[in-house]
Amino acid sequence: MFAGQLISRSIPSLHVDDSAGKALQEMNDFHVSHLPVVADEKYLGIISEDTLLDNDEKERIGALQQFFTRPFVRYPDSFLLAVKVAKDMGLSVVPVISEEYELLGVISEEDLFRQLSLFVGIEEQGGIIVLEMEKTDFSAGELNRLVESNDAYITQLNSYADPSTQLLSVTIRINKSEISDIIATLQRHEYNIRYYFGEELYQNELQNNLVHLMNYLNI
Repeated sequence: MFAGQLISRSIPSLHVDDSAGKALQEMNDFHVSHLPVVADEKYLGIISEDTLLDNDEKERIGALQQFFTRPFVRYPDSFLLAVKVAKDMGLSVVPVISEEYELLGVISEEDLFRQLSLFVGIEEQGGIIVLEMEKTDFSAGELNRLVESNDAYITQLNSYADPSTQLLSVTIRINKSEISDIIATLQRHEYNIRYYFGEELYQNELQNNLVHLMNYLNI
């Protein structure tokens, strides 16, 4: 999804002639801690609630320009870039600008999280498997083949490199919740399974408890 498609239709921008007091009231009304500032429709930057609280309420926003930061995304950018900007700079809104640096609007943190949850399929039914492996061992094609061999398919696949271990963490979401057969297949192919969640999880816990009980009785 384009970042511009998530622009809020309600959150306002500030003008350089607005007072700090008005800006604080707008932030309070819309439950944000940042707002963009414009002059002649051109984007000048973003001002934070903390900056405003450190100044007189009658101070003009334009007089505080030295405290502006200039984060932004453009309309055709991926919404994931907006997520990164918000995370890196701790923003409650992310400005969206045109090629001419005109402010088109802002994306709220809430809308970013909502879209991110849709993107990763949090609301979808199915199982989740998290694998850990060397980067050179990763093959999306092989994982897909092994999952499909159990009459299922991968609906989401995400990966990231853990800087502390230098290993690749791979999360796959499966279209069905009963994934014990898939777990068994991956284990036979010597995949390191760090975590999984599905309908069989409760059964696995019961099985583990049974094993512990039998070990205890054998002592």
